[in-house]
Amino acid sequence: MNKESIVVDMKNCPQTQNQSVYDHGISVNQYFWNLHSILTNGDDSSEWRIPSWLSAHKDRIVENLLSAEIINDYTIFHDCGKPYCRTVDEDGRQHFPYHAQVSHDTWLEMSEDMQVARLILFDMDIHLMKNDDVPIFCAKTTLEEACTLLLVSLSELHSNASMFGKEGTKSTSFKIKFKQIEKRGKAICKTLFEGDKK
Repeated sequence: MNKESIVVDMKNCPQTQNQSVYDHGISVNQYFWNLHSILTNGDDSSEWRIPSWLSAHKDRIVENLLSAEIINDYTIFHDCGKPYCRTVDEDGRQHFPYHAQVSHDTWLEMSEDMQVARLILFDMDIHLMKNDDVPIFCAKTTLEEACTLLLVSLSELHSNASMFGKEGTKSTSFKIKFKQIEKRGKAICKTLFEGDKK
């Protein structure tokens, strides 16, 4: 498969009822750069919930991000494998089993960029990991990867806020997912910066 055919498949695969997988990637990318602008230029952050770890370590995180080109490819294509692992259950609900691994493999069919592939493979970690998984995450990622994954996880959560109904960032679902990122991000930053990970 080439990039053009994968983009077509992403556009034809629903992420939600009103958004394709490709549109989701574009949205996460836009949210990321909006957050980046807030952190670097002091833009209005009233529509964002900023976790304590980001307030405390903003400068270190921003200065250790991967390149814009890598971030753009990662955010836009992080779910590129979803069209190839989509299932629909008997109640009509769709599922994407092992989509991070499938997306990693799909990316490598259209690109040799292993850095983007690694980010795609680790994309769900911060959303799902338990506290005991934090040392493993910090050991397997570079400082630059960890900082990039932290900001993208927060960007993706805000991008998805529309899925949680009219309340958005004030919804119970958002608050539960934000609490996860708050806890894991705090533990990750403690390892990265207080442990002075190189």
